[in-house]
Amino acid sequence: MMRINPLTGSQPLTAFISGNARWLGAGALLTLLSSFGQTFFISIFAAKIQGAFDLSHGAWGGIYSLGTTASAAVMIWAGGLTDRFRAGHLGAAVLTLLAVACLMMAANPFVWALPVVIFALRLTGQGMTSHIAVVAMARWFVATRGRALALASLGFSVGEALLPLSFVALMTVMDWRLLWVGASLVALIGVPVLLTLLRTERTPQSMAGENASFGMCGQHWTRAQALRHPLFWFMVPALLGPSAFSTAFFFHQVHFAQVKGITHLSLVALFPIYTVCSIGFMIVSGWALDRFGTARLLPFYQLPMVVAFTLFGLGQGIVPLVAGFLFLSMTTGANSTLPNAFWAEFYGTRYIGSIKAMAAAVMVLGSALGPGITGIMIDAGVTLNVQYLGIAAYFIFTSVMVGLGIARTRAEVP
Repeated sequence: MMRINPLTGSQPLTAFISGNARWLGAGALLTLLSSFGQTFFISIFAAKIQGAFDLSHGAWGGIYSLGTTASAAVMIWAGGLTDRFRAGHLGAAVLTLLAVACLMMAANPFVWALPVVIFALRLTGQGMTSHIAVVAMARWFVATRGRALALASLGFSVGEALLPLSFVALMTVMDWRLLWVGASLVALIGVPVLLTLLRTERTPQSMAGENASFGMCGQHWTRAQALRHPLFWFMVPALLGPSAFSTAFFFHQVHFAQVKGITHLSLVALFPIYTVCSIGFMIVSGWALDRFGTARLLPFYQLPMVVAFTLFGLGQGIVPLVAGFLFLSMTTGANSTLPNAFWAEFYGTRYIGSIKAMAAAVMVLGSALGPGITGIMIDAGVTLNVQYLGIAAYFIFTSVMVGLGIARTRAEVP
């Protein structure tokens, strides 16, 4: 009788989930609560924040970019903490700080303090909370890394599906600042839940070196070595792209709805469709990752963005938007698994926290540049329709760069 190892892909999905529910649930909880620092959540308050502080699109985008860029710089150091501390303890501390950041947004009356608030939300939410989750999945799972990342990333999808629609609806009957107080309470509730789930980590930190999987050339790469290798720089445009321009899309969602002649509520009502499709493609990409590896898949996963932003640029009305969300969800779903597994597969897992922190800093920087650049261009008279066609061309470039980088290093991969 064949023995089924819990780390192998031969294990049925239901058995895999039940056998690892505690750790997968912790990852999903962290990715869900990261929503409070994600652009898709912060941007639903864009009109309220701009009105409260008398900000133009360009000024609000600039403030957002400033705070996010600062968080990207700090992520280079903070992300490396995942190599030194247990996920449960570090996650609990970060969730507490995220709750404080939400309260700061609720209570802040000063425009000069707004970049500080954005910095706190982006570092603790988008940056560290999600970083802890994906590093833990990549480290704790080897042969089933793809499906583990896909299942843990469901928290992102649930947040994208439920929070914008719920909070936009609640904003019609409640003050927007009170909603941030509610977000703070939810983040605090997550602390004891996380600590309960991770009473025992799947791979204790003391055993991480023994159970680590190797990267290129059969070695564990340090961050300094990774930065000296050409592949990292071939990947940089692809790291920047989805973060910058998906962020820009959701950041300007209120303005985009006006451009397309629909209500904001009608636009966010499409988000659950996008989320359901993202979940589907996330699961498919997780299975494909375990079956084929990242090297074969990475050069192609951003091509659907070309179609998505072409539709967003040229389309008018609901039908082209639904089609655009479908193609956007293809890359979004794959982006939750493929890049995160890439670092472990190509560079090993012993120093994955610090390497992934550098990659996360690049992505956070992208999320800073996207809203800032597009906001300035809107103020300069360049419409979103025109900008989105240029973004579509950018994703052709990123796909070519990734393909070239993978081709150059294919022989070095175990």
